[in-house]
Amino acid sequence: MAVRGRGAGEGEDAGSGVSERLLFAAPLPVLPTPALLPAPRFDAPSLPASDPATFSVPAGEPIVRLRRRFRLPSPSRIRNSVTSAAGLELDRGVAFLLVPVFLACGVVVYFAMAAEPAFPQSIAIVALAALCAVVSRSWPRTRLCFMVALLCALGVLAAKFETWRVGTHMLGSEISTRLTGRVVSYEPMASGRIRLTIDVISTARPTLRYMPERVRVSAMKIPAELTAGSEIAGYVRLLPPTGPVRPDSYDFSFDSYFAGIGGSGFFLGNPKLVSSGSMPLAARLSSAIEDARESIADHIRSRIGGAEGEIAAALIVGVRAGIPEEINEAMRRTGIYHIISISGLHMALVAGTIMALLRGAFALFPDFSSRRPVKKYAATAALFSIAAYLVFSGIVVAAERSFIMLAVMLIAVLFDRAALTMRNLAISAIAVILVSPHEVVGPSFQMSFAATAALVGAYAGWSDYRAGRATTPPPRRSPLRFATRKVLLGMGGLAMTSIIAGSATALFAMWHFQRVAPLSLFANLAIMPIVSLVVMPFAVLSALAMPFGADGPFLYVMGKGLTAMIALSGWISERSPIDAVGLISLRSVLLVTIALVIASMATTWLRLAALPFALAGLLTTTQTRVPDVLISEDARLVALPIGSGELAVNRARPNEFTIDNWKRALTSEAMSRRKHLERTIRNSTLPIRPTYRRACRSFARTASALPGIHPARSSRKPRTAILHGQPAPLPA
Repeated sequence: MAVRGRGAGEGEDAGSGVSERLLFAAPLPVLPTPALLPAPRFDAPSLPASDPATFSVPAGEPIVRLRRRFRLPSPSRIRNSVTSAAGLELDRGVAFLLVPVFLACGVVVYFAMAAEPAFPQSIAIVALAALCAVVSRSWPRTRLCFMVALLCALGVLAAKFETWRVGTHMLGSEISTRLTGRVVSYEPMASGRIRLTIDVISTARPTLRYMPERVRVSAMKIPAELTAGSEIAGYVRLLPPTGPVRPDSYDFSFDSYFAGIGGSGFFLGNPKLVSSGSMPLAARLSSAIEDARESIADHIRSRIGGAEGEIAAALIVGVRAGIPEEINEAMRRTGIYHIISISGLHMALVAGTIMALLRGAFALFPDFSSRRPVKKYAATAALFSIAAYLVFSGIVVAAERSFIMLAVMLIAVLFDRAALTMRNLAISAIAVILVSPHEVVGPSFQMSFAATAALVGAYAGWSDYRAGRATTPPPRRSPLRFATRKVLLGMGGLAMTSIIAGSATALFAMWHFQRVAPLSLFANLAIMPIVSLVVMPFAVLSALAMPFGADGPFLYVMGKGLTAMIALSGWISERSPIDAVGLISLRSVLLVTIALVIASMATTWLRLAALPFALAGLLTTTQTRVPDVLISEDARLVALPIGSGELAVNRARPNEFTIDNWKRALTSEAMSRRKHLERTIRNSTLPIRPTYRRACRSFARTASALPGIHPARSSRKPRTAILHGQPAPLPA
């Protein structure tokens, strides 16, 4: 689908090469034409033409010109230039592009608050900021400041409203109870267990007074006739959603709260079916969609089989629990794990495939296609296709966000507007922030919009550059040279896309996951053509042919493409250096975010203002405090960095997920067991003061010989504790 950037022309302007930005350029001053007057006559003596010294340039004039060129501008000139450029940016609509930025700032402020704000306070601040913005219409600069305050206050209010609206009942402690509930979904896992999401109907022995509405539990075996919507009962062990495994890491309980999951656990036996009562209409519709998803996933697994079948099921219907962990890790190390998660890439490939098929079919009927807006017909079909794809992929948040972004662009095509513009991206961001404000603080939102904004901004700058160049007709080339040139241009475009998107998202990946894929460029160059030209197009064709039972050949080709993708990712992963980068500074992430906003949204020389922010962000990446001791949430696992890239722990069999996260954060490669930790702590002079009572008791049992432990009086639920002290030399 050919699209145009915000620098390209639209309508009749496209044919004449007029840039959208040039329409807002400052007009050149028109000098009045002087009246025709007789030329003045000077009775000066004529000079001999043979005298070269007469026409020589004064000796000091080149130096004067150089001084004028490299002279620092005066403060008044700088102020006038900045004012002129800022006014031009406002004329080009940059104020609207900053609306989602300030809304997101308000959301971040809300989730960073130590105490929950009240609704009356939030509404009063919004009303006051709106009133001040209306009153200050005569002072444009003051009005802009009040508009910024209003948008930030609206972000706070939106996040507050979502938190109140969700209101998930969270389990407070571990407990075993008999649970009766209705199955929402079930997914086979790579370990052989089945993961079920259940809407809780009742509990017994004991009856929970503060019962969670939805839980996620696993079982070794489920009844063969179980479907979505079935009611089951069994004895379960429920646990509260886990928090972050270390300070400032990903908070799973935060995500569970906004997903409506109040607890997780496992069945102590096999669940049994019970007689089900009447279901509401919404539950019946959801169960029918989930049953269709599972039947499609089973059909795909039976046709393709193996890990390829699991990945194909993940790409088509969003069921990815059965993918083996070694394949997931290989794709993470190579930087192509975004292929598995249904996001903007998959939505764009589905929409592009549908539009290409329909426009190719319409081209077979030239009389019809010349009289009808076939491009709009194809865009409409693509819009309905990605809506169906969203429903059958489970309506996860990442797919929902991608659908909103692509739907805005397709609707722009229906109204004869440019599809790929920063304005459409801003509209998508506003919609996502207002619908799901909590996504702003998550890695998916940040990395997705950072990559898209960088790509759109780079595309717009390239379009402006090409619009200002004089174009000449291309020379005639042989078919071989033409095909070679197109292949090279495609590979170059794919490489630049990977470089731009990878650079825009690298720091966010380092902040959230403490890892980076050093060979992601080569992996994307090798694998993305397979995904874009083989896997996803044949996935769309198989989905279209599946109702007629003719999907076998398409799934076969898709499976072969996935086999090549798995082989390439595994080969590159084996040759990738270590990808752990350790902790980075939050200040660095904020500075780079500001630089990205300026560079992608500015259209004048003001984009140069992004350079100092980017440089400061890169220079402050390592300005962070490395923890002296780490204690897990349940206070049963203690880890201490002992130097030389080694981490000492107090358990012989520690939790693998927690230890892997700690090793990436502390850039540790080796791990010592309990005896080494006890000896190190016993001989250390590090003054440690734990924050939580339970963590202190568990730590005291391990380090009974260490003086200076003072339990803190705290009634809060213990989370992952960090023990800070003055660094001291540890024994070798």
